[in-house]
Amino acid sequence: MNYVMSFVVGGIICVLGQIVMDTFKKNNAYLLVSLVVLGTFLTYFGIYDKIVEIGYSGATVPLLGFGHSLAEGAVEEAASKGFIGALSGGVIKTAPGVATALLVGYLVSVIFNPKGNK
Repeated sequence: MNYVMSFVVGGIICVLGQIVMDTFKKNNAYLLVSLVVLGTFLTYFGIYDKIVEIGYSGATVPLLGFGHSLAEGAVEEAASKGFIGALSGGVIKTAPGVATALLVGYLVSVIFNPKGNK
């Protein structure tokens, strides 16, 4: 059942993102930043934790989940280290995922020859 709920919640997030892209016809960067900020706000108000309980990885993998991790890390570190912890907590919590994405992206670009415009 976890797989089904992950698929449903992740699919709903993606469908909503696609609707926003089709409706507003803006650059995709606006949507990406908006999703991270929305995930942060939903975490602040305690809503995103409930979504994660229902949707598991379907809620934590999209960009809303990245905003959730940033906010969660900032709150945890702020409780123990104060203002400096609030600034560094999100980076500490999300650093492994960002580093992995950069490393895998680099390795894939070295292994496979991209065919761009020449």
